[in-house]
Order: sequence, then C-alpha cells, then structure tokens
Amino acid sequence: MVVAMGLSACGGGGDDGGASKTVRVTLANHVWTENIKQALPEFEKQTGLKVEITQLGEDQLSDQYNVKLNAGSSDIDVMMYRPLQEGRLFAKNTYLADLSAQVKSNTWDFSDFQAGPVEATTYEGKPVGVPIITEQEVLYYRKDLLAKAGLSAPPKTLDELKAAAAKVKAAEPDVAGFVARTGKSAAVTQFSSFLYSFGGDFADSSGKAAVNSDAAKQAYAYYGGLIKDSGPANVSTDMGWPEAMAIFTQGKAAFYTEANSLYKNATDPAKSKVSDQVGVAPFPAGPTGSKPYNIPSWALGINSSSENTSNAWKFIEWATSKEQTLAQQKSGVPGARSSVWSNPEGTSSFPKDLVEAIAASTKAGVGHDRPLVVKVAEAREIVGQPIVDAITGKDAAAAADTANAAFQKFLDDEAK
Repeated sequence: MVVAMGLSACGGGGDDGGASKTVRVTLANHVWTENIKQALPEFEKQTGLKVEITQLGEDQLSDQYNVKLNAGSSDIDVMMYRPLQEGRLFAKNTYLADLSAQVKSNTWDFSDFQAGPVEATTYEGKPVGVPIITEQEVLYYRKDLLAKAGLSAPPKTLDELKAAAAKVKAAEPDVAGFVARTGKSAAVTQFSSFLYSFGGDFADSSGKAAVNSDAAKQAYAYYGGLIKDSGPANVSTDMGWPEAMAIFTQGKAAFYTEANSLYKNATDPAKSKVSDQVGVAPFPAGPTGSKPYNIPSWALGINSSSENTSNAWKFIEWATSKEQTLAQQKSGVPGARSSVWSNPEGTSSFPKDLVEAIAASTKAGVGHDRPLVVKVAEAREIVGQPIVDAITGKDAAAAADTANAAFQKFLDDEAK
C-alpha cells in the first residue's frame, strides 16, 4: 500500500541545490508506522516537505529491498529495517548510509539512546541506523501457582528458577513448571539471554566461534534440561513463540521466558485464560548476573543511493525525536530513548512490573539476540542444534563442540 501525505502550503526547510521536497519512506506494517502516519501533517507543516510512504508486510518489505537496493535504486530515501536480521547484510553491501555526521545533531541528542540498541545499529564503528522499537527478554510467571507452591516472590536467579519450576511441577502434575521456545532456529533469540547470563556469547571478542565455551555448554545444558525436566509433557522441539505462548495462556505453565513485546498476548483477557494472574519479572541472574538482550527490533536508515539524504535525515530526526518517541511509548510501542523511559508519561501505558523488568534489562542488556553475521538464518540453524539436543536428553557438551566446529567453518566462509 502506498500512502502519499499531502504537502502543506507552509514554506520551509527543504534542501538547497534543488533536492526533492518529497521524501520517499518505506515502512513495515506496525503500530509504530500507524502512529507516525497520524503525526505526519505536523512534520510536513514544519518543514514544507512532502512524505510519501510505501507500507509493506515483512516478507514484501524484504523482497522489495532485495530487488531495489541490490540494483542501486535511488527511489527509496528512508528505510525501516531489522538491524539483527538484515542490518549486517545491508551494511556490508553498503546499502545503508553512514550517519556519523548526522547523529552529531545537538538538539536531537544521540547520547540519549540506550547502548544495546545503538550497538545493533552500528557497523564497523559507524552508526548506520537509528533504533525505533526495542525488545528485552523478561520472565512471565503465574502468581497463583507461585502462591500454591509456597513461593513468595518470582525467582531472581536461574538456580531459583530451576528450583521453583520443579516445585510447581511437583505440586501441579498437569502444569509445566517452565515453558519456552524449543525450535532449533526459533529458540536461539530467547536462549541468548541464558547464554549471556552464564558469561558466554555466540562468538568471542576476536570473532571466533564460542558456542563450545564452558559458559555456553552450561547454558545449553541448563536451558535444555529445564525444558526436559520441568517443561510440558511430551514437549515438541519445534515450538516458536505462538506455541509456547499458547501453553502459558491456556494455564498450562508457571514460568515462561519471552520478549516483553508480547506482554499483551499474556495479559489480554481475550487471549489469555490466566490474564489476571500473570506477573512479569526481570530476567533471572546467572553466574555473571542478569544479562538479557536489549535490542532494536526495527530501525530507520537512509538508502546510500538516495539523492535526497538531507531531507531523509530531517524525517528520521523528527520521527526519532524525544517528542515522537514519547508519543509512541504512550501508545504502547517501546522505544530506545533513556529519557522517555525515565519520564512517568513514557511508561504510563505499561504495567508497573513490566516497567521495572524493562528498567532492569536495559542496565546490562546485550545488543544482539542472535549471531552477528550476514546469513542469519543459516547461523541460527547451526547454533540452535545443541538446544534441541539438550531438550531431547543428548549430551549438550558434545552437541556444542559439533556446533562450534560448524559455526567456525560458517564464519570462515562468510569472511572470504
């Protein structure tokens, strides 16, 4: 769908030198997009620019980018993209413009953006995007089941989570103590917080595969063991978030680690049988503390082939301003600006316990939830295999060694 927003008669700050006063912006179907469309007349009035929006579903968006960016097309100025899914590919192929000069704008305040999301929109030390929508991993739990099991508070550590999940399952045989994603690729993003909290990562600081480090082996064994021992009976190994969420919202699990962006699925009475009993807590601490991911699920960048970069930046500067970020958060879209999170207005639409969990997550949050590579889907298949092996009772350490060799070969091939 293409939405052309009308140009105000008010004159303004278009580019000098004959640059187009029409900024062509490609956005994904998202609540964020709908909110921006409603606010656009204000931007057009301020600047005298016209914004032409192309709005697409995720698959259509990827298809269009693959065709147009590869061809060096200049008919996209601003692009909404997924930093951790295609950002590295786009940056490596120089589809994304270097924004180093633009982010120095004093009034806009780049320093206000959280470190994790900024890390994910930076390539080789240069900012190539601005984060607009963030996600962190949190612990969803059933207040009633905790009370029945004699637990006065949600677990603060992974050891406590393991013990609490076992206790609930013993007290309620028909209810899983814990549920989470189990699919080889789907589970990788949520497993990442366990990996970081054990002190590991997918690759080390030199870029070498690290999924068979002692920390990684412990994390694989823990995650798989928790699902094997306290998970749903006859658990499948192909669950993504819809399947895991369904088990939780049908009242069949006590604890569930998942993205905070899905909290409405857990707490909406229309979707959840246990909506009035759902609590949210920070991700439990492992041996190296609580280190959940804190990522931008979407960002805005400028097409490096655009011939209208100055006006494209004016749009991004406005769309990611403190004012717009606050307006987005008030409608339930979590942003990346610290000042908005510290503003009571910015958290007014979120449950109190979710706000507290997010605040804890952003302190030590890690800016990626999957390997930082070009071929993300292939990498996830490799590093996700030990998760499945651990769930099915196989040797997690041996699986990690096998995966590490495959992942190192993958990294070597990608570096060629």
